[in-house]
Amino acid sequence: MPLDTPPLGRVVATELKPSTPHQFHFWTARDTPMGIGAIVRVEDAGRQVFGVVTDAFAYSDLMTPLHAVIGADGDPVAAGLEPSQRAEIRLFTAAVLRQIPEEPLQPVPLGPVWLATDADVGLALRMDGYTVGERPTGIPVGLYAAGGLESPVYLDCDFLLGPEAAHLNITGVSGLATKTSAVEFLLGSIFQTFPGHKGSVAALCFNVKGPDLCFLDQPATLTDEDRRQYARLGLRAEPFADVRYYAPFKSDGVNLNTLRTNEALAANTHPLVWGLREVLDYAEVVLNRDDVDAKADAFIDFLAERVVGREYQDDMLRGKPFRVQSFADLEEFFRAIFDFMEILGKGGEVWKTHHLATIRKIRNRLNNISTRSKGLVTDDGMAHDLPWGEFTDRSVYVVDVAGLDPLAQDLVFARIVSKLREHLERRDLGVDHVVVFVDELNKYAPADGADSYVRKMLLDLSERGRYLGLVLFSAQQFRSQVQRRVVGNAGTAVYGRMDMDELSTPGYATLSPATRIKLATLPKGELMVRHPHFTQPIFVKFPRPAVLGSREAIERFPPCAELPFADAVARQLRGLDRRVSSDAVRALVDGRREEDVRRALGATRRERPDDALAFFTACLGRRVNGEPTGPRRGIPAVKRSEDGYGF
Repeated sequence: MPLDTPPLGRVVATELKPSTPHQFHFWTARDTPMGIGAIVRVEDAGRQVFGVVTDAFAYSDLMTPLHAVIGADGDPVAAGLEPSQRAEIRLFTAAVLRQIPEEPLQPVPLGPVWLATDADVGLALRMDGYTVGERPTGIPVGLYAAGGLESPVYLDCDFLLGPEAAHLNITGVSGLATKTSAVEFLLGSIFQTFPGHKGSVAALCFNVKGPDLCFLDQPATLTDEDRRQYARLGLRAEPFADVRYYAPFKSDGVNLNTLRTNEALAANTHPLVWGLREVLDYAEVVLNRDDVDAKADAFIDFLAERVVGREYQDDMLRGKPFRVQSFADLEEFFRAIFDFMEILGKGGEVWKTHHLATIRKIRNRLNNISTRSKGLVTDDGMAHDLPWGEFTDRSVYVVDVAGLDPLAQDLVFARIVSKLREHLERRDLGVDHVVVFVDELNKYAPADGADSYVRKMLLDLSERGRYLGLVLFSAQQFRSQVQRRVVGNAGTAVYGRMDMDELSTPGYATLSPATRIKLATLPKGELMVRHPHFTQPIFVKFPRPAVLGSREAIERFPPCAELPFADAVARQLRGLDRRVSSDAVRALVDGRREEDVRRALGATRRERPDDALAFFTACLGRRVNGEPTGPRRGIPAVKRSEDGYGF
């Protein structure tokens, strides 16, 4: 602070309100820029103390309100015409952020108080330890603003993305630029400022409601004030350069189950389809645990280890080996077992130590998965998955599960996060750090209720993921309704506008009444941040994310209506090759079986050839020219007599 800048207040300590090493009080003039959340500096006798204002009081020399009424003869108008103005004091309470020197830890001295400058903010929040030097690790999170001063606030990426601490949790009411907007801005900040010596980073976001995260690659229309804030933070106001979208199909297998279906956005929108192999590894998620016991688990393990994806030979069932690659192949395998045990009567009630009732139960559960999760799970085994092992630096992968039922959503969460963990353990994912963003955390990791597979997975991620570079960014409206260990493991916590009912829960008891009131009335774009380096919560504001908002994006890129089968196939092929004609595709698929068309389309999407239509045509030709089908096994063909009447 320049020497000629006068102080704004002075520390005061009384017998009833003494100063302590952690809290102090100071008074100011009536006209003061001080407010809740302001950072101040105290200097006295070679000691500097930084604090943040947590409460404020104003009172006069009157003992009780009755004295004011008597002094004005009960007339509110006369109260303003008194010959002498009442003395009024503005008293503020501040929590200590830092003392220099830090030892010995002493009560705050009775010194003058200044409003913090940029340099003071850096010292008060201990940002000088990670924003300067040869290897800075600061990530801009927003601007601290008070009394006309504005200072960038940085998070330490070692405590945001690991390994020191990790994970971030956001709480706030919906629709007030709290959760999705804050994550979009923070991810952009991470991508632009993540230090090179820390390695590479990518983000995987689950879009769980509407079009929230469906337009991260489209630029927003920003105001001059937004651009000024970006410049003050040292950031570029631009959308994400590398975004890839994945969404399951609808039940027809060709129309994508997402709001990002405008043809102008088709180039980086891909289907997410899994087959038997992908689902069987996570049978615990999709099967009813109340009905699937240890015996069923043993049979599922038998299928996974010896049958599915392998050549299985059993001469008692049939002469040629089984090659189970899809749900259709699995049904054939089950049918062979039932024929052997029931129709032929050779197997009794047990087949290879597995009871017939257990086999029937697993067959029913597994065969129903493709029906309950139709569009995500396919019968023919043609899978379209994320690019495991090929993740690129500063890329975003958005998995749109907003249109799926809860069972399918659980399967998507469990499989993708488990695959991320496996690849990061082997160090072959393609990047060193992955940020996983999950909204509506109170739905997937609730504080009460059954201990589901997804909740256990999120808890494991929050407790052990940072050692692998797997980081959880989560958001919810009610933090008190989320599993306590999941949010408790978040090293950084962010709060936007809060509901007063939520603020009245015990989790917010450590905040002062004035801070809770400010949280309940925060305007758009302002947040309260807790971080391991900050000994007290700090209020910051951030600019509007540089990506297109969902409401405006839906108007600019309206989703296409669900198309007929042939037209939907043509649109999928045009996403690979703009030269594809809809008329040519309609003529090509006319009269073909939909299963064959979907299989050929899947092969074309997987190979991504230069001439998509020619490749699709070749695949389709090979698929439909099959051998004629014979009579069904086990049902003898009817012999017709010469008279034409069947007698």
